Amino acid sequence: MSWFLANIGLVWHLTLVHVGISIVPIVAGLLLSLPLGLLAHRVRPSRGVLLALGTILFTIPSLPLFIALPAVLGTGITSPVNVIVGLSIYALALMLRSSADAFDAIDPDVRLSARGMGFSAWQLFWQLELPLAGPVLLAGLRVVSATTVSLVSVGSVVGVTSLGYLFVNGFQRGIPAEVVTGIVATLLIAAVFDLVLVLGGRVLMPWRGAAR
Repeated sequence: MSWFLANIGLVWHLTLVHVGISIVPIVAGLLLSLPLGLLAHRVRPSRGVLLALGTILFTIPSLPLFIALPAVLGTGITSPVNVIVGLSIYALALMLRSSADAFDAIDPDVRLSARGMGFSAWQLFWQLELPLAGPVLLAGLRVVSATTVSLVSVGSVVGVTSLGYLFVNGFQRGIPAEVVTGIVATLLIAAVFDLVLVLGGRVLMPWRGAAR
């Protein structure tokens, strides 16, 4: 506790940086997965290809990916852009299956009824498919959120600032309190993100509570 109190400014700064880096991949993974998941649902031959691609992308080790991306993106090795892009790839890889499964779970009769009522393709997606796919999408997004928050720390190994700095510096200097602080702060961010997603789901999908 004494180490934390003496370095609370540093911990707070790293926490804000960690949060900032985490949010972008989570949002990007969701937004990119929606059209691809819909494609996988509507064009059945594409489903196997897209899901296989997602699986392959997620098997790429994070550290080599963060090191290789600067050569592709033209960024510096310590640029946070590398971590953001890398984690966006992982987020998309995870969300692809959830997105495809979410649209698959919608009753075909509901779609037929909507088309019979004159819904356009745009109205069908926004007013029916997306709301009904929401619960499955939310479940997948919660997994993506927890995974992303934890993987941000890996970027500190290549010099990208985050709470992972506390792990690396604490191990190198033999300061267990610093390592523990980094772990606790990371867990707290993951817990807060998950809580925000759950509460957001209740606000955006109030019918879930009514159904229960």
